[in-house]
Amino acid sequence: MAGTLLPSPWIAYAAQVAEAVKIRNLWGDHGAFSDVAQSLNGKAVEMRGYMAPPLKPEIDFFVLTRIPMGVCPFCDTEASWPDDLVVVYIDQALQPVSFNDLITVTGQLELGTKTDEGTGFVSRIRLVQSRFTRV
Repeated sequence: MAGTLLPSPWIAYAAQVAEAVKIRNLWGDHGAFSDVAQSLNGKAVEMRGYMAPPLKPEIDFFVLTRIPMGVCPFCDTEASWPDDLVVVYIDQALQPVSFNDLITVTGQLELGTKTDEGTGFVSRIRLVQSRFTRV
């Protein structure tokens, strides 16, 4: 299997009750979280998108984007981050898929600014305790 499956009771439960949400529906006006995002904060959600190339192989997160990104945004100064992305944290070693493979991600939605201790990467919307599979 291409994705990461976690041996967590939460994941099994989340897969059954996750609410499907589109990345674009998480943002409101002027960089605020949407009402949809606020109502789902802390709950299991399911999203579809594309895995941006990870920073390095041993990392425990990746960026989910609405459109495929063939270049790591951290590796190319000309690349720009899209406005609609979600950081996805997983609990096991990341097994990347091709940047143009559509994936489904299930995890717990977390809102608010957070800085990753290991990389300094700042995120505002995250999925934690996540798993993903190719569509």
